Amino acid sequence: MPRANYGKWLPLAVALLATALIVITAPAPARSAAQQVLDGRQLRIMAPAAPGGGWDQTAREMQSALRELVGRTEVYNVEGAGGTIGLSQFVRRTGEPTELMVTGLIMVGAIQRNHAPNTLADTTPLLRLTTDYQVIVVTANSPVRSMNDLVTAMRTNLPGVSISGGSAGGAEQILAGLIAQALRADPSKVNYIAHSGGGEALTTLLSGRSTAGISGVSELLPQIQAGTLRALAVSSPARVPALPDVPTLREGGVDVELQNWRGVVAPPGISPQQRESLEKLLVAMTRTPAWRDALARRGWGEATLAGPDFTRFVTDEQNRVTQVLASIGLR
Repeated sequence: MPRANYGKWLPLAVALLATALIVITAPAPARSAAQQVLDGRQLRIMAPAAPGGGWDQTAREMQSALRELVGRTEVYNVEGAGGTIGLSQFVRRTGEPTELMVTGLIMVGAIQRNHAPNTLADTTPLLRLTTDYQVIVVTANSPVRSMNDLVTAMRTNLPGVSISGGSAGGAEQILAGLIAQALRADPSKVNYIAHSGGGEALTTLLSGRSTAGISGVSELLPQIQAGTLRALAVSSPARVPALPDVPTLREGGVDVELQNWRGVVAPPGISPQQRESLEKLLVAMTRTPAWRDALARRGWGEATLAGPDFTRFVTDEQNRVTQVLASIGLR
């Protein structure tokens, strides 16, 4: 390169080098914390549900976002009973900081509904990750064309309107009960068909064995965009960016709002130092481009909450869900 061009390219080269150093060194504290707590072992993440649902999606997006921080991470599924089967296995891994489990509102409800022997109080809460709203859908060829049509059918013959969704006591059944309650119908009479995962619930709906379905926006977005399903309403306070043409329940005349959330816990019995290291690692994960991309692609809301604040949030959610289930006759 001619000497005359050195001055032209030198500032650019310095800027590129500085950017590279920032990218390389930014996650160093998190990597150091991870190395301490993992001690050369592989991190494992349990999705306590069947493949294809929200917990499974969350675990696999975590796996991708953690790659640059800890290398390869294993994701495995333990399905059944709204996550409470996985929970019962998970709490036995006392003191093991290499084990994580995805959890959320659905598990809180399932614990109450199933009278599970273990609760989230038996785990070590680490981080709330995301929020997700529910969407009410029908098949593309359904005679139900709008939320008003579904409301009319529910008012006419509530047990005759079958609704497929996730586990008993989960966010989907809670929403179905709240809708019935808003229509001044008996929530306990809702014909709700529970499934262990979002994939199974979708199969029931597509096969025509249910009138409508309820699931997270992120779980049904591909089928809605493909035209396989018709979205009737979302459970958010305002229309969600991923489905701008779909009205809220309130716009459809149903005064109900419900927000799902997902987070991560560790087993009981880990040390305060291990807990702090895992929290730092997960917070760093939420700042990676891979995780930011997942939020946009899945339509999830960013809801990072760590430390004592998340612990208090989990306790509050357990109390809130207990009251909601009792109010709709599902306790």
